[in-house]
Amino acid sequence: MMKEAKEEESTLSVHGHGVKVTEVLKDGDGLTFLIVSQKLSGTGEYHVDRTYEDFEWLQQQLFTQEDVPGIQGVIFPPLPAKAQVNASAKAVKQLGFLALEELQPYCAALETFIHQVAAHNILSKNKSLEIFLTSSEPPGRQRARKNIFNRLSQAVEEMRKESHKDVDDFFQSQRDMNIALTGSTKNAVEKFLDVVLSEQKIAVACGHFAASLHLCVESGDDPDKAAFSKICVKLSDIFESMKKNMTNVAKNDVSTLGLGLDLESRYQEAEKKDLQTGGVGNCQKECREGQTSQEGGFGGGEESGRDRV
Repeated sequence: MMKEAKEEESTLSVHGHGVKVTEVLKDGDGLTFLIVSQKLSGTGEYHVDRTYEDFEWLQQQLFTQEDVPGIQGVIFPPLPAKAQVNASAKAVKQLGFLALEELQPYCAALETFIHQVAAHNILSKNKSLEIFLTSSEPPGRQRARKNIFNRLSQAVEEMRKESHKDVDDFFQSQRDMNIALTGSTKNAVEKFLDVVLSEQKIAVACGHFAASLHLCVESGDDPDKAAFSKICVKLSDIFESMKKNMTNVAKNDVSTLGLGLDLESRYQEAEKKDLQTGGVGNCQKECREGQTSQEGGFGGGEESGRDRV
């Protein structure tokens, strides 16, 4: 059984920016992601397979390095929600853009998560990242899975903190701003997802109409039928071209603005949790200890230290 990785400085043996999530495979009720990274030595590549539990393991290892200098205030790269085989309509709606095109956008989101961790000057030094990218032994599958009571407890605690007014006016203003931005971003994601789904429906309709026009083509010596058939063939080609064009438009929308909005939405959620734990927890702690300054105290210091990866 693999030992838990210690938070110690290390240098990646692979090119962090070149890591690729090349494929997703259905493994029973779960999904397995194939990850390829190039060795810094240039002598080859690492090929590893990882499940979502392995990604959760990596994220948890990053969360628990509280004693690392400079880690306070860092907004960690957000991991997308878990994708499932034969997911329910509710789960698909939660994933949004990431559930489209046979989960290729989902692979791109996981890839972005790895790139952001590897590019960060503090997070990239965590030994867990090296293990995640190079070890042939899956690191996260020995970890005990969270049960439903843990998840319910966490959800209740987040709701309690969200409804609690911060004792520091600066942090409260930041929380209010975050709540507004989170709502607006989610709304933008939903609206743009509707646009993409409409584009996909138009592409499908164009394909069906192109196929239907071919059914109108008739053979024979009748000049009128021959002329009509020629028109049908040309129209079919036009609608087939429209189908391909609309399909490409939908794919481009997903891979650009779609993934960008999805990432921004997840970052807003990550910032909300950071404000709840940093804003409420640290502020209350300092108030109990009688160390809160009347001139802004720790509030300004915490905000200036908050760093989105």
